[in-house]
Amino acid sequence: MAQTYTRLLYHITFSTKNREPWIDATWRPELHAFIGGLLRNRKGMLLAAGGIPDHIHLLVRLVADRSISDIVRDIKSNSCSWLHERGVMPFAWQDGYGAFTLNPSGIPAVTAYINNQVEHHANKTFRDEFLTLLNEHQIEYDEKYLWT
Repeated sequence: MAQTYTRLLYHITFSTKNREPWIDATWRPELHAFIGGLLRNRKGMLLAAGGIPDHIHLLVRLVADRSISDIVRDIKSNSCSWLHERGVMPFAWQDGYGAFTLNPSGIPAVTAYINNQVEHHANKTFRDEFLTLLNEHQIEYDEKYLWT
């Protein structure tokens, strides 16, 4: 009997369109809960969520038959619609995203990192943070295409 065993963990981050400060702290927990439900409906699991007004970080576990691009597209489109239904206007997400794999032993450190976003961004912009993540994960990029 053939079976597939996976543990696919991703640290995902993306910003609001043009990094506008649209994510209000008063409803941010509801947004995270909504995303958690969306992931559960796709056989995934939200392990941590955090961010500040201009971006979000997610630590997720996905199943093998769901692509990361499909999951991020679903999170963005459904959460944007959900926010619009609740009168959060204007609101839109940036076109791109960053997704970084991790070993299960990295869960505590990434969770702490995500949970401490407010403190972390007291002296670091999302732009600087994103470039650091790309460099740490040895992802090649052309900076002229990052912020379009």
